[in-house]
Amino acid sequence: MSSARPIFDFDNHYYEAEDAFTRYQDRRLRSRGVRWAEIDGRRRLLVGGVVNTYIANPTFDPVARPGALFDWYRGNPKGQTIVEAFGELEPLRSEYRDRDARLAVMDEQGLDAALLFPTLGCGIEEALREDIPATMASMSAFNRWLEEDWGFDHEGRIIGAPMLSLADPALAVAEIESLLERGVRIVHVRPAPVPAADGSSKSLGDTRYDPVWASLAEASIPVAFHLGDSGYQRRFAPAWGGRGEFGFGNSDPLAQVLVSDRAIHDTIASLVLHGVFQRHPGLRVASIENGSDWIALLAKRLRKQANQTPWVFAEDPLETLRRHVWVTPYLEEDLTALAETIGVERILFGSDWPHGEGVAQPLDFAVELDAFDESQTQRILRDNCRELLGSVS
Repeated sequence: MSSARPIFDFDNHYYEAEDAFTRYQDRRLRSRGVRWAEIDGRRRLLVGGVVNTYIANPTFDPVARPGALFDWYRGNPKGQTIVEAFGELEPLRSEYRDRDARLAVMDEQGLDAALLFPTLGCGIEEALREDIPATMASMSAFNRWLEEDWGFDHEGRIIGAPMLSLADPALAVAEIESLLERGVRIVHVRPAPVPAADGSSKSLGDTRYDPVWASLAEASIPVAFHLGDSGYQRRFAPAWGGRGEFGFGNSDPLAQVLVSDRAIHDTIASLVLHGVFQRHPGLRVASIENGSDWIALLAKRLRKQANQTPWVFAEDPLETLRRHVWVTPYLEEDLTALAETIGVERILFGSDWPHGEGVAQPLDFAVELDAFDESQTQRILRDNCRELLGSVS
């Protein structure tokens, strides 16, 4: 290995195989779920019968180089557009889709273990928000593919995070029970309001979802809220004349500013204010690839609200955040300030590899840890991840 220090990367990705949603899809829902089509000579993904634009090229071949946007996110010194910064795309590598190839690359990178999240999958629930049966069936089918191709806990090194929708609470509990029998270590929930059957949406803290949170808390399975299409651009950007579609490489600066880290901010706020952590004290959640600047702002707002309506809060809301919330920060953020807010024990290392938005090599992240001593650095790079997941072999 290239590093003597054991490293756990809490934000790794795969590029989904083309049959990730269709291999085990319920054929009765095929036209309402996920399928492929040839349109104007290009292979396109249809979700709920509509061309999905979440990922410009859902075949991922060619694809961006890992870390292509590193400089762009750290001040954009060349003044490039995001398309220019992405640069020339490259052929799809085997380690992006093959587990054995990924393990070999992890050895070269010095990674002891990695938590793997979807790429394309992070945009599917929003696209199916108006069809809850199709949503639940699609998530379940995807999880079967994930288990088969990557595993929920492969040799204690590759930890796949299955997707869980709360749109049908009873089916969500059934999915959790099935996942527990199959060795799940963590679940991925979209940071967003939950779609409801009447076309509205509900808070994640609504008591109708208590059976879901109870099942996870009782099983000591943490929840990961990973960046994805939370529907915020569709809801808010058009009101200000912005673009309503979520898409990586979105060139609409107003839409970006309007929705930046709002989804995760509001998600955690809903859990605190609507008493989820009070009713389920064993529940642990992690914010992945949402940055961390929002935490200080949320803590400030919650404390102000606690002064005005103290009966809503069982304790200082900052203490609630410190007890229940872990976070992977962006490289360009102030990690010292983050540690002062929620504690070093709640910071997780996540590289976003192999995405263009991440780093070229996972341990490039370590350049930002100079302010921490050896013990704190080890916590961020490995121990916090292992403690959150519990005993991982």
